[in-house]
Amino acid sequence: MKRLTLRARLTLIYGGLFLVAGLVLLAVTYVLVDQRTAQPFGVALHDVKPIVQGVDGKLTGDQAEQLRLIVRKVQGDARNQTLDSLLTQGGIALGLVSVVAIAFGWLVAGRALQPLHQITGTARRIAGADVAGRGLHERISLSGPADEVRKLADTFDEMLERLDRSFDGQRRFVANASHELRTPLALNRSLIELAVTRPDASEDVRRLGESLLAVNERHERLIDGLLTLADSEKELTARSRMDLADVADHVLDQTIGADGGPTVTRELSPALVVGDPVLVERLTTNLVENALRHNVRTGGWVHVRTGVWDGRATLTVSNTGPTVPSYDVEAIFEPFRRLSGERLGGGRGFGLGLSIVRAVTRAHGGTVIAHPREGGGLVVTVRLPEAPTTPVDHEVIAATRRAGHR
Repeated sequence: MKRLTLRARLTLIYGGLFLVAGLVLLAVTYVLVDQRTAQPFGVALHDVKPIVQGVDGKLTGDQAEQLRLIVRKVQGDARNQTLDSLLTQGGIALGLVSVVAIAFGWLVAGRALQPLHQITGTARRIAGADVAGRGLHERISLSGPADEVRKLADTFDEMLERLDRSFDGQRRFVANASHELRTPLALNRSLIELAVTRPDASEDVRRLGESLLAVNERHERLIDGLLTLADSEKELTARSRMDLADVADHVLDQTIGADGGPTVTRELSPALVVGDPVLVERLTTNLVENALRHNVRTGGWVHVRTGVWDGRATLTVSNTGPTVPSYDVEAIFEPFRRLSGERLGGGRGFGLGLSIVRAVTRAHGGTVIAHPREGGGLVVTVRLPEAPTTPVDHEVIAATRRAGHR
């Protein structure tokens, strides 16, 4: 059963209270009028004699008594008519005024709840921000008297202020720490390369140097991933029109090697978006590399598809691989998380790839979903707002397709 809104409940309360008060007032008025007219006026013989004598000059006792009964009957009829009119007309008036009071109560309730609507609207905008923490710069800034609603709004603003500082501090820390770590890693790489390339370096030194260079490269990739994750959670500063098909085609050409790995197929249809080209390319690269990395069996394949479906530019990457439990899909989008709660370690990445994909997608106002593929593997679909096409866009897309876009 659907519950009434707060405004409707307040209106019913206002209208109910008014109706009860009106009924009480009508009842009290009825009792007072009834008591005031309960006793008929006494009519004595000497009171009616002058009236009748003015007609014929004679009045007997029986005639006076009959006259007195007639007067009392007229008084009783008048009293009953008065009480009936009071109930009938008073009830009608009370009903009409109650309708007006309910309508007025609806307006008053809406006016009283307007600050709460403002608070709710701000909370919804923050909750619907593209990236966690992005909308925390908004404030309610409710004006008006310092009542309970104003105190609630001020408390909400204080909470947003603290959360905003917390998220900004976290992003700055990740970015600054990553930048600071780049320098010693670059220095380590230079020193190791220098030691390995020396003419008098022994074979053991060369093997050790190659191992250290591999570890150093792994750390550099981790730092680059952290920087990309921090950058993707900021407001977009670079925006340009691009075709997801072109981005995916370029990424596939750069990523796919001739080492006999999984079979890669592409089905690239135009899908124009507006956003940061660097971040969109990194998103596509992460999806393709993730699909290639988890193809551990012989005869595996990766399929990349772009196009526009339901008014959204869509990029879908499907791949074969190990079976993915449906309850574990959401975990792979968390930083440093992999399947079955596996933490950082091993040689199969840091668990930042899909985290960056989700952050970049949200930064562009899109959504990303993943679901296990029947028979093993994963299907990841990124949906971004489609950019409005122009005649120039259609000509460029057509020329690109004719030039051999696969």
